[in-house]
Amino acid sequence: MERAALKKTKRWVIKLGSALLTNDGSGLNQQELAKWVAQMVIVRQQGVELIIVSSGAVAEGMKRLGWTTRPTALNELQAAAAVGQMGLVQAYESEFAKSGLHTAQILMTHDDLSNRARYLNARSTIQTLVEHGVIPVINENDTVVTDEIRFGDNDTLAALTANLISADVLVILTDQQGLYDSNPRENPNAQLIKQAQVSRKDIEAMASPEGGSLGRGGMYTKVMAAKRAARSGTATLIASGREPNILPKLFAGDDYGTLLIPDLEPIKARKQWLAGHLQARGVLMLDDGAVRVLMQQGRSLLPVGVIEAQGQFKRGEMVICQDPLGREVARGLVNYDWDEAQKILRQPSHKIVEILGYMDDVSLIHRDNLVLS
Repeated sequence: MERAALKKTKRWVIKLGSALLTNDGSGLNQQELAKWVAQMVIVRQQGVELIIVSSGAVAEGMKRLGWTTRPTALNELQAAAAVGQMGLVQAYESEFAKSGLHTAQILMTHDDLSNRARYLNARSTIQTLVEHGVIPVINENDTVVTDEIRFGDNDTLAALTANLISADVLVILTDQQGLYDSNPRENPNAQLIKQAQVSRKDIEAMASPEGGSLGRGGMYTKVMAAKRAARSGTATLIASGREPNILPKLFAGDDYGTLLIPDLEPIKARKQWLAGHLQARGVLMLDDGAVRVLMQQGRSLLPVGVIEAQGQFKRGEMVICQDPLGREVARGLVNYDWDEAQKILRQPSHKIVEILGYMDDVSLIHRDNLVLS
């Protein structure tokens, strides 16, 4: 991907850290947040679907609770996060509402993205919100995590979110101009890396493992986030949040920050990721018509075309699709448990609700979660 192609991208995940949203860690900076929303509205008006991964809840909670120093007890940190989330989502909702846009709060943990059923639930929810023009605001669910809460620990979550919803671009905003060939805090002659393949072996060594006072992990975690995002074909832009109107500038293809390019196109990368990500838990035997639809038209697998389901698989697990002769033609993440699939085999999708009493999806496997063999 070249920078000029950024104008053609349709889905962005934007990660905003505490340093860009708070008053040095003491409560939200409402004026700065309003400026960020104004920039995102400009990009949104260009037809880009936006998903925000935002820090700032703990800092806002501390302010609301009247705490001047960061507590060390986990339960107090979790309480601050719970209180602060109210202010964070209120701020985003009120600012986006000025432009006629709605937001939605989504709290996740990394476990939500490793459990396949919850993975599909989260993906479906975010997809639905985006389709209805809503801007999801995602944060780590700090009130239930077991590790110590840290400010700005959202780089990895942003990358996993990009994987989850097949984003075209992940934007990570920081206090640096981008990735340098050496630490610019120590070397005044350090050169900014404008563009590089994410697989380039030396970029990890270039990234400092030290973070700022509010962030965690510094540039190293951002480079590692770019590598994770590339698994589903997402390009990553690491740029300075101090640059005025940086988001519209990046969308226009202006030469700011560092662009880390994935090695595969998004569709091919996601398919490759799916194919090697999980051990198959079951088999679906397809009729000839379903095989033709998958192989020739690239469509989703509907229950009407499935003859038999084998294996005690659960929703979100990987299953193999076979033709009537037992040859593998595809594999993918199934939308229903085995016992549910048994009831809807050979049935048209409009009867799923009548049979099960509900419908998670019209397909047994959606084409986005299906890879041909």
